[in-house]
Amino acid sequence: MRNYDLEFLKKFSLVIVFLMVVTVGLIIGSIVINGQIPREPSVAAAKATERRIAPVGAVYAGSTGAAQQAAAAAAAMAAAASQVAYGGTLDGAVIYDNLCAGCHKSGAGGAPMLVASAWTARIAQGSETMHRHAIEGYTGAAGVMPAKGGNPALTDEQVIATVDWMVANLQ
Repeated sequence: MRNYDLEFLKKFSLVIVFLMVVTVGLIIGSIVINGQIPREPSVAAAKATERRIAPVGAVYAGSTGAAQQAAAAAAAMAAAASQVAYGGTLDGAVIYDNLCAGCHKSGAGGAPMLVASAWTARIAQGSETMHRHAIEGYTGAAGVMPAKGGNPALTDEQVIATVDWMVANLQ
């Protein structure tokens, strides 16, 4: 090989080494810069944050506010209607079998079983009092009745229908 070929190879090798060093430097620099950029939160985390910081209520003022308040109340009523227990049935037997029987068949918590002798004092208080105790709940010397039998999705009408069914089916 000639002398000038060796000189060319030396200089070319130096250029290649320099370019490799620059490439490695750029790669390391990009990794460092990428590590400093904050990551995007996951979609689930973003939705959870939105639910957590969502406003609890709203302020309604004037005639526009009254319309918004009426619309909000209608939306709340529609949402509540979809949450009614047992499809909104007023059949006391269905509600009793699915909810009330747990306590009233075994007498748990002092619940009176469907025996006429256990209900005479309660019936003497009147149906209004029995309905109120079943809807609002009651704690007495004989035991505890949770409000709406422990199922807040029951409507007052469903509770009344179930109490009336229970009284009608005493043995």
